[in-house]
Amino acid sequence: MDSINLEKREYLENLTKEANLGGGQKRIEKQNAQGKYTARQRVEKLLDPQSFIEFDKFVTHKCSSFGMEKTKYLGDGVITGIGTINGQKVALFSQDFTCWGGALGMAYAKKICKIMDFAIENKIPVIGINDSGGARIQEGVESLAGYAEIFHKNVQASGVIPQISLIMGPCAGGAVYSPAMTDFIFMVDQTSYMFVTGPDVVKTVTHEEVTKDELGGAATHNSKSGVAHFLCEDEDDCLERARELLSFLPAGNFEKPKASNSFDSISRSNTKLKDFIPTNSKKPYDMKELIMEIVDDNHFLEVQKEFAKNIICGFASVGNNKVGIIANQPAILAGCLDIDASNKAARFIRFCDAFEIPLLTLVDVPGFLPGTTQEYGGIIRHGAKLLYAYSEATVPMITVITRKAYGGAYDVMASKHIKADINLAYPTSEIAVMGADGAVNIIFRNELKGLEGKAFDEKKAQLVANYEKEFANPYKAASLGYVDEVIFPEDTRVKVAKYLEFLKNKKVNRPNRKHGNIPL
Repeated sequence: MDSINLEKREYLENLTKEANLGGGQKRIEKQNAQGKYTARQRVEKLLDPQSFIEFDKFVTHKCSSFGMEKTKYLGDGVITGIGTINGQKVALFSQDFTCWGGALGMAYAKKICKIMDFAIENKIPVIGINDSGGARIQEGVESLAGYAEIFHKNVQASGVIPQISLIMGPCAGGAVYSPAMTDFIFMVDQTSYMFVTGPDVVKTVTHEEVTKDELGGAATHNSKSGVAHFLCEDEDDCLERARELLSFLPAGNFEKPKASNSFDSISRSNTKLKDFIPTNSKKPYDMKELIMEIVDDNHFLEVQKEFAKNIICGFASVGNNKVGIIANQPAILAGCLDIDASNKAARFIRFCDAFEIPLLTLVDVPGFLPGTTQEYGGIIRHGAKLLYAYSEATVPMITVITRKAYGGAYDVMASKHIKADINLAYPTSEIAVMGADGAVNIIFRNELKGLEGKAFDEKKAQLVANYEKEFANPYKAASLGYVDEVIFPEDTRVKVAKYLEFLKNKKVNRPNRKHGNIPL
């Protein structure tokens, strides 16, 4: 009996060793030589020590076409399981490039679907580590079916549990659509890329010469396309930043984010903000500096930092309450809203709303960016996405107008009229249909007609000054109840923290409908 038990124990140990080697020691060494960790090394580095529990370690494919029955790897080229990150439970899969270049077959896909089902049913985030050459051609349509089943799971999980994708190698063809439907995408500079069709196909069809990195590298998707959310220096940076992101997120849509444990006093001095907003309304300033003064421990995790820089999105805590921050950036395009900024902010707002993360909006916006490029590109439709996202949100919403809030952009940026809970304004704020100069040109065009030189300049200066005195301030809006309180900038942190405490139990009943029709 003992010998049988010993034999079975050795058999299991040998199988485990074989599975742990994936495609073999030579391929592991080759992967490491390229500056990349293996699928299993990534799992070990991402999760808390000794927390990983692996599923389906011995699964293999059933394909017998093209001699595939002669080559089988235990686990079939993808590692799946559960574990913890800073104590928070997660499910994950990690594609193994050492096995057929990480190519996906039906058994592989079913493993991913199984772990995603586990995540959905148990309300825990799911993390996908992508490093795959695409579909396993030898399995034909079954590989395509496997991808489609994963896509369907992504949609089922959307808004139910956070979904995070780490692109740590190639991700091409149909494979890109699973990460694209997840909430956040991390990419590693120089070693990861995503594209629907590769450089060779592009050259054949369009005659364009382009490298893999130029076409779909980390820098491209973080700065140009906006597909990715985080640009990482290397794999260690990628894994660490994924752990940081998870610290701001709840396990699922059934709970609110857990409180932070910062010792940063909400009433600490913010004297820097006293004179921070320039008196000249045309002078730019860096909104990120203001954000850092407001948030706990000067800790702000910016999302899509390199894309649509005229708007800022990211996570922080204020008074130990986690928040999603959306802020116009006056230092870029004067803080104007454009197509990319509208899309970026709308998607971020909808994520926060889905997972009960309160929204803090900092407003300094002169309007929507003018021009034929924007109009032909559909700024009306894309700007409406931002309006829709704010109007749809039911989480606590606090808005602070720091300076300009003009025209339709004032309405769109979480105004009182689209049901923000608390609207604050600095004494420096200007809430109006448009800037004084433009308004005077329209309102007083007849009075200015015929005037030239010094007479024109003096008359216009007088009219602009009168308009600014009457309208370029927060007090008209405050008198109508559109602004709840005019505050000094140095009081922003304490005000926001206190309001967040009072809004914790906010509850809004939505209309009974299948879903709305956001202007995609």
